[in-house]
Amino acid sequence: MALFTDPQHRAAWLRERLNWHGYRYYVLDDPEIPDAEYDRLFRELQALETAHPELIAVDSPTRRVGGKPLAAFVPVRHRVPMLSIRTETDTGPGGAAAFDTQVRRELDLGDDAEPVEYACELKFDGLAISLRYEQGALVLAATRGDGVTGEDVTQNVRTIKAVPLRLQGTAPEVLEVRGEAYMSRAGFERYNARQRAAGLPTLVNPRNGAAGSIRQLDPSLAAKRPLSFFAYGLGEVQGWDIPTTHGAMLDALVTLGLPVCEERTVTRGAEGLINFHHAIAEQRDTLPFDIDGVVYKVNRLDWQRQLGFRTREPRWAVAHKFPAQEELTVVEAIEVQVGRTGAITPVARLNPVFVGGVTVTNATLHNADEVARKDVRVGDTVVVRRAGDVIPEVVGVVLERRPPGTQPFTMPALCPVCGSRVTRPEGEAVARCVGGLYCRAQRKEAIRHFASRRAMDIDGLGDKLVEQLIERNLVHDPADLYALNATTLAGLERMGAKSAANLVEALERSKDTSLERFLYSLGIREVGEATARALARYLGTLEALLAADETRLLQVPDVGPVVAAAILAFFQEPHNQEVLARLLAAGVRWPATAVQTSTGESLTGKSFVLTGTLESLTRDQASERLRALGAKVAGSVSKKTDYVVAGHDAGSKLDKARELGVRVLDEAGLLSLLEG
Repeated sequence: MALFTDPQHRAAWLRERLNWHGYRYYVLDDPEIPDAEYDRLFRELQALETAHPELIAVDSPTRRVGGKPLAAFVPVRHRVPMLSIRTETDTGPGGAAAFDTQVRRELDLGDDAEPVEYACELKFDGLAISLRYEQGALVLAATRGDGVTGEDVTQNVRTIKAVPLRLQGTAPEVLEVRGEAYMSRAGFERYNARQRAAGLPTLVNPRNGAAGSIRQLDPSLAAKRPLSFFAYGLGEVQGWDIPTTHGAMLDALVTLGLPVCEERTVTRGAEGLINFHHAIAEQRDTLPFDIDGVVYKVNRLDWQRQLGFRTREPRWAVAHKFPAQEELTVVEAIEVQVGRTGAITPVARLNPVFVGGVTVTNATLHNADEVARKDVRVGDTVVVRRAGDVIPEVVGVVLERRPPGTQPFTMPALCPVCGSRVTRPEGEAVARCVGGLYCRAQRKEAIRHFASRRAMDIDGLGDKLVEQLIERNLVHDPADLYALNATTLAGLERMGAKSAANLVEALERSKDTSLERFLYSLGIREVGEATARALARYLGTLEALLAADETRLLQVPDVGPVVAAAILAFFQEPHNQEVLARLLAAGVRWPATAVQTSTGESLTGKSFVLTGTLESLTRDQASERLRALGAKVAGSVSKKTDYVVAGHDAGSKLDKARELGVRVLDEAGLLSLLEG
């Protein structure tokens, strides 16, 4: 025992010993001292900190008990985006093989190349968390959120005994560790037993227990939940030589005192992935925690960087799920739901059944074809599965249990929400309500899209404000926006007089638009920006579009039978016609559009990528002019790119273009092309 007598040194020694013994107990499951001795040291540190508050340190074990309740969580912007991993829907060996094939193709590895090395891990069923350590001390814990911005949950994460408050050994200057907060099955059962004994609510399953605990505003409640943590990746790092492979990086995290799951391996090729998936599936029920699959990651970190990302997912990793769990229940009713884009989805109302850790009362039937194929009827006994262990669906009918007198399901002809026609274009599986501008179920999406930057560009009309306008019945369709006044708007939450006046001005400015923007803003199914642009240029006026039949529409570039059918269905719906007339009556206008008769654009089919800052026009303006000449404008450089336009401060895209030998234009070169 240390013989320190002064409070400062004694407190420092107690913190160091308690953190070490906590690591031995909660991470290694190999305690060195009895619980009673740990408790004695803990009480001594508590007493010292009470007598000398100036001695309380950020890594003190006493801080695990939680702080004061919070009014709300504070947003945290991740220094490095915390992105999710793509899920492979094929739960068999083909899912692993497909990932290996994709990786080899994107790395341009020939058939004679060595098998790719992969780090294989478990896919934990908890809540993704980012831990930020500075000079070895835990200073911030945040949820994933949308991948860019999460929530500060530091107080709650400090209560997780497996999370070290201070790293061991020589710690990096900054180390962000990504991992999963989870609740073990044993901890879940113990907690629920205590709750039942006290007559208090129980948790539904360990995953919900973990997520709910982390997002408790009162840290003292979070501290009562038996949570744990596994690290599996990195965010921002400063002052640390990161190992060259993912597997070695996880080993290095272990040496820093971070908990990393032992059920992991490094393997080679598709066969290794398949074997790991099979082995873990066999162990799944015996593991002390819930998992819903495994994760494969390219092991070499330089290859990870080379593969990069697609949208918001890494190309170098995939989650390979297990087949879902199934149960029997009875269909009590079949109803239809109208989605925010007008999709009509039949839904089975079920006799409640416990599947995959949750009670299921509804299950999707996907579409009319699926209902017919499975012949699901009210009164049937059905097999219910949580697809991907998440979304309940009806797998099939137990025909021998079908009661007499049941009737096949038929899709409604009219939308149950707004009464508009329900159509199903030839060749499509999904039926849709065509009352996009009118239908209550589509209201939020219709207005949000109408106001978006590339549509009517109504500055200040964000999602939260749209929700308020809808909830207060101030706006029922896009035309209602132009009836809003500053007095009404100023009465909304977070809308003072100045903000209200600015929005009224923005609404007035938006009335001066272009035909192509207006057409795009209507949210017509299958009509994106390119199609809206083609309709405007080849038909010239809204009147010509409204008068066009299928034959005329098919003469427009970018318009095929499916698109033509969607356009006709939209404009033939009386509810949409009414909203359209009101928009024009409100003063929405645009200059005349010159009708284009030739399709021989000089840049047809050429692919462009813009990078850096242009002086004479914005990138949006440049993109619009390129598209007007038939070019395609992409966001990333590839072997298929024809030109990269490099303005000031061009970055990695320019480097990539030079690496691939893609032709690079400066602004003058671009203008020369645009002007012919």
